[in-house]
Amino acid sequence: MATRKSSPPARAALRYQVLPVPRTHRFQVTLTIPRPAAGQRLSLPVWIPGSYLVREFAGQLMRIEASQAGQPVALEQTGKNSWEAAARPGRALEVRYEIHAHDSSVRTAWLDEGRGFFNGTSVCLRVHGQEEAAHELAVQAPAGCAGWQLATALRPLRAGRGGFGRYQAASYDELVDNPVELGPFWSGSFDACGVPHRFVVTGAPPSFDGERLLADAKKICETAIRFWHGARGKPPQDRYVFLLNAVHDGYGGLEHRHSTALQCARKDLPRLGETGRAGEGYTGLLGLISHEYFHTWNVKRLRPAEFARYDYERENYTRLLWFFEGFTSYYDDLLLRRAGLIDDATYLKLLAKSINQVQQAPGRLVQSVAQASFDAWIKYYRPDANTPNATISYYSKGALVALCLDLTLRLEGRGTLDDAMRALWRRCGDGPMAEADLLAVLQAQAGRAFTREIDAWVHGTGELPLKALLRAQGVRVQEDTAPLAQQLGLRVQEDAGIVVRMVLAGGAADAAGLSPGDEWLGIELPPAEKGAAGGAADSPPGGWRLLKLDELPLYAGQARQLTAVVARDRRLLRLPLELPQGATAWRLLPPAEAAGADRPRAAARSWPAH
Repeated sequence: MATRKSSPPARAALRYQVLPVPRTHRFQVTLTIPRPAAGQRLSLPVWIPGSYLVREFAGQLMRIEASQAGQPVALEQTGKNSWEAAARPGRALEVRYEIHAHDSSVRTAWLDEGRGFFNGTSVCLRVHGQEEAAHELAVQAPAGCAGWQLATALRPLRAGRGGFGRYQAASYDELVDNPVELGPFWSGSFDACGVPHRFVVTGAPPSFDGERLLADAKKICETAIRFWHGARGKPPQDRYVFLLNAVHDGYGGLEHRHSTALQCARKDLPRLGETGRAGEGYTGLLGLISHEYFHTWNVKRLRPAEFARYDYERENYTRLLWFFEGFTSYYDDLLLRRAGLIDDATYLKLLAKSINQVQQAPGRLVQSVAQASFDAWIKYYRPDANTPNATISYYSKGALVALCLDLTLRLEGRGTLDDAMRALWRRCGDGPMAEADLLAVLQAQAGRAFTREIDAWVHGTGELPLKALLRAQGVRVQEDTAPLAQQLGLRVQEDAGIVVRMVLAGGAADAAGLSPGDEWLGIELPPAEKGAAGGAADSPPGGWRLLKLDELPLYAGQARQLTAVVARDRRLLRLPLELPQGATAWRLLPPAEAAGADRPRAAARSWPAH
């Protein structure tokens, strides 16, 4: 009779004790490692998944020290974000340190007398060799902060009514994938397809309508769950928490498996007494909620093969952000339409905005969206004055690639991109995927290869067939006169004057020789044009001072040739500028408003509502 081998004893959990000290903007952390290795290695991540930039979180770590049984242990720094403790096996190792927390973004950590927030990647050292062990996080209530609560999607071990206490995670990955919100926040809850959801809002003004936000968020979540799993399917998440920080001016979000951290402007929150369709600001917030929630499936579970296991020490490259961010950007507003939160006209207005953003970027003809995905670490997240000329947003163009695939499938009567996304979920599920998986499901669905389209739209730099595909849906593409900055090929900052921020390659400003950093002081007209602009007797002898860009037509009159007067490094320059004609921006009209549009084919008429 064979003897059964006994299972090794469960490894004791790693424990993080976090004490917020708001007046110092610091979290005091004690990490207890019950069974350290000899020469135990520790490190703090250099990036956070979902935000593709090396952010050097260790720059905010201070006063690190270690001990065993009350005796100091030598701790040697071995790199910019790593340490080695001269620990002796068999005794628990304690590591104490502080984290300075004064970054109000969704990516790092913040602490003051009004609010606290942190991601584990900014606060929790990684214990090398024990990443798969159980981890515990204990957060104490800060002294002198009455009314503070704690919210996180981590599972509680022992937490009080306010949320402070002990939480558990099965691994380091799970620990750092659950941000923590602290403070006197508003909280509400709802069920979406049987899954409990909680919504936490910090910084809301008295006019905030929490019930409307809950009702609208519920519609978004249920629409997304049914998108992936149908009316009776079971979603992979058993809980979900929205952590929204409302500030004077801000916008952004970061996805996690069971939660998301969001930021919005207070003025964009829904207000008591307001009814009817959402305004532009609130629609933007709903789109952000939709985007981050869609990531619950697309990137947090269905994810690039390169992200099968995160490497927290360095860049994690993938050429698939056009799919994971771009396709999510396509569906965020589309699901608002399907949830009944916006109508066709509003959806097409949002889509036209995305199209114009791509069309205005000369970089679309320089860099493919696959290469833009790979270069996110050095280009998208590190923008400069040349960014629109050198690269393209994998969010915006990726969304348009998704649109083209969706409308092509509908036009050919081969289903929709929705079907392809669900097929990908069935094929790859909660695991890694590659571009080949997308090509495989498209071929299985459409009965033909989509290699040519993916090569051209994703790996090439040509224009997308947007007009033809939209017109086949009955959508009319109307080209209106573009805003003046777009006509000139400029992006400016206006604050008691005009400062050039960016000059777009190939535009009129580029041809004239304007440069980022120039202060555009005014214009001078040719002598023959002065009378046409307002009468020769009244024309000032030097030209006209400009304080805002939209004053240019007022003082240029009918002139097409003029001189731009700019200041550069305290020098005055006179640059010959030819005002362009014919620059346009797209406007999309629904079929009911597009009297002259092509009649949509029967198989395509349901878009965008279905």
